[in-house]
Amino acid sequence: MNSLRIGCVKYLNACPLIHGWEGNVDFDHPSALCNKLAAGELDVALVSSFEFLRNPIYQIVDDVSISSDGPVYSVVVAHRGEIGQIEEIELDPASETSANLLYCLIAEFGLPSRLIRRSTGAWPGAVEIKTGRRARLLIGDQAIRFRQQYANEFSFWDLGEQWQKPVGLPFVYALWLIRPEVGDPKQIANRLRNLRDGNLATLDDLIADALAGADDPGRRKEVNWEFLSRYYREHLRFSFGKKEKEGLRVFANLCIKHSLLPERDLALRVV
Repeated sequence: MNSLRIGCVKYLNACPLIHGWEGNVDFDHPSALCNKLAAGELDVALVSSFEFLRNPIYQIVDDVSISSDGPVYSVVVAHRGEIGQIEEIELDPASETSANLLYCLIAEFGLPSRLIRRSTGAWPGAVEIKTGRRARLLIGDQAIRFRQQYANEFSFWDLGEQWQKPVGLPFVYALWLIRPEVGDPKQIANRLRNLRDGNLATLDDLIADALAGADDPGRRKEVNWEFLSRYYREHLRFSFGKKEKEGLRVFANLCIKHSLLPERDLALRVV
């Protein structure tokens, strides 16, 4: 099992799902991990849920996800002025699921914004979105840092909140996906579920380790105990139950409606 090629998003939101894993882990951005998993360079990865919708060859680890059922805090459009007056929204080049969610929300709400992709993943400064007609999608730890640094200068359109209000279901950002040729997927899934359960049962210990920089030194300076406790306990969900699965199906149908995916029946192959 330790020879398993496993990848995981390199954000704070993934800590309860990967902290304490015995073995090497390839930590990377969502889009990079999706590419590695699709190319067969990884056996298992915690990646964007859109990767499964786009390429449904994988088995899904049941009952585990990164989801929200309301404001998620770390997937936002940073903007000035009214959101309905934004002409351009720059996408985080690391995003997969969030960019497509934003496209669906803009289309459903009838907002005039045009989405543009940046060529680099450079950390955004406030000057880059200084006008009231330009905004930027931020995800993960970058969103957290930006919100805390510029809380008084910007408004933040939280995609988790904007999804939940009309749909009434959780939104699923990331799933553990297992490539179809990997042997004994049930054993892998059980290990990942047990890891999640253990981390959530000792969440205060996990927060202490995160604050100490045990997982990634130098990356935790922007957070404190109160924030992480609220983030993990109030903003995020780590289950993949009936409501999360239904929310994923609604998202898939919206992606089909807006030509982001080909029309197909969604069959969730869970283990």
